[in-house]
Amino acid sequence: MRRGRALVLGALLGLLAGCGGGASDPTELTATVLDPPFEVSSTPLVDTDGAAFSLTEDTDKDLTLVFFGYTHCPDICGQVMATLAGTLARLDDEQKDRLDVVFVTTDPARDDEATVEKYVDAFDPSIIGLTGDLDDIIEIGRSMAVGVDQGEKLPSGGYEVTHGTQVIAIDAADEAPAYWKADVSQAQLAHDVTSLLDEG
Repeated sequence: MRRGRALVLGALLGLLAGCGGGASDPTELTATVLDPPFEVSSTPLVDTDGAAFSLTEDTDKDLTLVFFGYTHCPDICGQVMATLAGTLARLDDEQKDRLDVVFVTTDPARDDEATVEKYVDAFDPSIIGLTGDLDDIIEIGRSMAVGVDQGEKLPSGGYEVTHGTQVIAIDAADEAPAYWKADVSQAQLAHDVTSLLDEG
């Protein structure tokens, strides 16, 4: 496991070093590389079939992309989810076989299994949707520096949900060595995923 982490992190750092700062270099990554990487919590959540799903125990692909958001989100969540779906559309079958994409709700009170399933299926049916206990979601998010908070109720009767908007990469060693900001494009993310899979 540690050897796998070292290989992935070495590949990431090598790609960044090889770019020499030139924006046109094809090996340059848009991702922010984390050294040391985040250690991802193994606490299980619940998938859309009602089964326990851990971001460490149940992700066995070479690379997993994780985004925390919620189905009632008025803006950024839909944008990032569309980017993830567009990225998947740019990859070939062999690449997709080596990649998981996971959506974790930050609003489990409204986002039950059926709601999450409908939401992720609207973007790409291969995206894994997770819900669960809010405290567990907060703890898992914290392990990857993703803040999750439900604010006070609004006059309308609803409530605000604040959350980190980055897309996090989890490697085969169950650690998070890199992340992308919410404004990453489909082309940039597909390029980085391809580079990381090629180096993995």
